Amino acid sequence: MEHSFSVEMKSRKHVRQMVISRDGDDHVLFEGNLGKLESLAMIENAVLVIHGSNGIMRIDLSENELKRVIPEKKGKEHR
Repeated sequence: MEHSFSVEMKSRKHVRQMVISRDGDDHVLFEGNLGKLESLAMIENAVLVIHGSNGIMRIDLSENELKRVIPEKKGKEHR
C-alpha cells in the first residue's frame, strides 16, 4: 500500500530546503520546521495529522500501521 502525505507551512521562512534534482536520480527533498508540537490526531483511523506552531503535516497512515512500525519497548516502565 502506498502512503500519501501533505505539508502545509504557515510561511516560507519555516521551509529550510526544497530540492528537486535535475539529474537522473529523480531525488526530491522537502525540509522545514513544524515548530512546537501542538497536537497529534487521527482522522477516521486513516490519516495521522501533526499540528505544529509553524505548519501541519498529514500522512495517509492507519493507527494499526503506525503501531506495527513502531516497536514496543519491552521491560521498561512507561512514565
